[in-house]
Amino acid sequence: MTDETWRTVSARQAGMVSRAQLAAVGIDRFAIRNQVAAGRWVLRSPTVVSTTTGEPTRLQKLWLGVLHAGGRSLLGDLTAAEVAGLRGWHREPVTVLVPYDLDLDDDVPGIHIARTRRRLPALQDPTSVLPRMRIEPAVLHFAAYQPSPRTAQGVVAAAVQQRLTSATDLLAWVDRMRPLRKAPLLRAALGEIAHGSQSLSEIDVVRLCRDHGLRPPDRQVRRRDAEGRLRFTDCEWRLADGSVLVLEVDGAFHMEVAHWEDDLARQRRLTTDRRRVVRCTSRELRDEPERLAVDLRRLGVPRAA
Repeated sequence: MTDETWRTVSARQAGMVSRAQLAAVGIDRFAIRNQVAAGRWVLRSPTVVSTTTGEPTRLQKLWLGVLHAGGRSLLGDLTAAEVAGLRGWHREPVTVLVPYDLDLDDDVPGIHIARTRRRLPALQDPTSVLPRMRIEPAVLHFAAYQPSPRTAQGVVAAAVQQRLTSATDLLAWVDRMRPLRKAPLLRAALGEIAHGSQSLSEIDVVRLCRDHGLRPPDRQVRRRDAEGRLRFTDCEWRLADGSVLVLEVDGAFHMEVAHWEDDLARQRRLTTDRRRVVRCTSRELRDEPERLAVDLRRLGVPRAA
């Protein structure tokens, strides 16, 4: 085999190559040992070398995980979801799903091996160069094993909110992945998302209204602000006098100075003589729903029919 052959494999995999791949193009363990001794290559695991030196990049760590685990493995859970484009849910360890019966003797720092009896080819995204799960089974598998129901609901809501998938597709995958832990919880959350909720906070508002006898809000309403910019409000109610009450829910990132000032400006520009904008935090919504329900009722939110 020519020298160009291993270079092609290396380039496709961000400079990471397994010993088996090198052997297939005619590079034996002695040639690998010589390259490592010369400082041109680095042994990253007992079965994987990098043809570049220095601290491995995130992409190289992803390739290291699947190459070390072998050809039947896939990037899974939040690692796969991140590769698919999910933002705000980064976890540093690289999660790799492998068949339950796969024997791996050596642990690699930063690589989390998760064993499963599921058929991995059925979960794989055929469009990805990196072997990984599709976005739907990735977030559902992660959600199924979370101790916190809010985390489980939050990740599926984020995947839909970021337009990486739809509630309908996720519901179909809940059925395809039977048996799936937390399936009733996930179906309920996805049902609420399908009816208009775009985030976990919006789901919480709908539940607050249901629990306290308030009319459910309209969600993600398109509005033009005072400068003509298109905005989407979290929750709105049409009140008895014809005016509109808008509730905006602030998450933790809204507390940062830049976001906080942007939110104040947004609130001013959405407010008119017939539209009031009030705000709450996601913590209030989670921990003090009774107080928030009292305030909404006082502000004119009608009771449910």
